[in-house]
Amino acid sequence: MSIRLILLHLMISAGLMASLQPRATAQDSIESFYRGRTIQLVIGSNVGGGYDFYGRLVGRYISRYIPGKPNVIVTNMVGAGGNTAAGYVYSVAPRDGTVIAASSSGSLLDALIGDKTIVRYDPLKFNFVGSANSEVSICVVRKDAEVQSFEDVFTKELLIGSSGGTTRDFPAALNHALVAKLKLISGYPGTREIMLAMEKGEVQGLCGIGYTSTISQRPDWLKPTSAMRALVQEASKSLPELERDGVPLAVNYARTPEQRRILDIIYAQLLFTRPFMMAPETPKDRVEAIRAEFAHALADPELIAEGARQNLTIDAMSGAELEGRIRDLYAQPPEIIEKVRKAIEMR
Repeated sequence: MSIRLILLHLMISAGLMASLQPRATAQDSIESFYRGRTIQLVIGSNVGGGYDFYGRLVGRYISRYIPGKPNVIVTNMVGAGGNTAAGYVYSVAPRDGTVIAASSSGSLLDALIGDKTIVRYDPLKFNFVGSANSEVSICVVRKDAEVQSFEDVFTKELLIGSSGGTTRDFPAALNHALVAKLKLISGYPGTREIMLAMEKGEVQGLCGIGYTSTISQRPDWLKPTSAMRALVQEASKSLPELERDGVPLAVNYARTPEQRRILDIIYAQLLFTRPFMMAPETPKDRVEAIRAEFAHALADPELIAEGARQNLTIDAMSGAELEGRIRDLYAQPPEIIEKVRKAIEMR
């Protein structure tokens, strides 16, 4: 080999090493930070609900992938439909990358279309990690209720439990936009307690709960022999298995294009039903690392298999895409947003 070729080979090798060095250094920095540390995963709902199931599932696997393999501990912070947990991570918890919130999709829209008095943060400033799944929301009712079909809710009152968030907003929207007769009984800590109340006959139904949450918490509820039935799909797109069972889409009952648009905006949050986020001041390199390993964890065959055993479907959304969808919703015309707000007001 000539001297010129040897020198060229050495220059190329040196260039490759130089280009790889910053990446390796950054990786070493992340690994050094997280080694021996503990990440707190704060779930914005009570134990035993859908958000809790997804949060704990992610918590069990994500530490396998984060450089340094930190411990992950899960805590539940109930209140205000996920806003308490989101507010804690936004303004109280450490901002060093050791705290992640698993809040509700509805809480991220309260500052836009919901109850602003319970919001103590700016959703647009969160560092979004990603979402674990998309969802179709449903109303579930007792089969012995006077309401036997969705058409019945326009003439007969249905008593339903509410724990805030989508269990409040979605039925309120049906009342306003479609003039349904759903009477909300508030004050339940979570969907688990509402389900218990339904089984006891205290309330007749529950709206704004995800289909996967329903079958993960109550696997037998939607079977033909159950005492419960799915009344309607609260979503913009039908779920095939529910469509086969003849469960209609609420948006198909909209009488005007404006009513349909209002419902579509409200249901947009179902595209990112299980959002995870970090505080605004979290160092960007740690945010990017957690985003990447969140995606790796949700692609883990063992996680997917464990989720399937719990009837939890995985439909991952990246942090960047989640951030984009939130920004798109907050960029909607003010006059439309005002109509959406009115649609979910309690009357």
